[in-house]
Amino acid sequence: MRGSSSRHASREELRYARVLDLGVKAGLALLALSFIVYVAGILPPQVPFDELPKYWGLPVTEFVKATHTPTGWDWLVLLGKGDMLNLLPIAYLAGLSAICSLSVLPIFAARREWAHFSIAALQIVVLVLAASDVFGRAH
Repeated sequence: MRGSSSRHASREELRYARVLDLGVKAGLALLALSFIVYVAGILPPQVPFDELPKYWGLPVTEFVKATHTPTGWDWLVLLGKGDMLNLLPIAYLAGLSAICSLSVLPIFAARREWAHFSIAALQIVVLVLAASDVFGRAH
């Protein structure tokens, strides 16, 4: 990788930026589409619109209990619900940095930059492990 005084971006910086740019645009499009599906009532919501105001002021633990909303990755089984579908593009956008890091691994490998390769690979592992909740939920 080039130093911070360089006037030009490196190949891996350009790839990371290109993947990030396309990924954010796709994520925002999916977010808008899922919101339209929710607002238009194309899919029924987990929590009906008219009931939302009575839950707004609740602490999250009470909201989850009162609305029977799943926590962790359990929301995936409810993707057929309009309000739960909105979480899919949010999760995608949250994981986009791992996708971007994955995209630069071949460049590091081709140049035999094993330190950069290892750092990027470890970053991906940490992000995936954190997202997967493999170590259990913090209480």
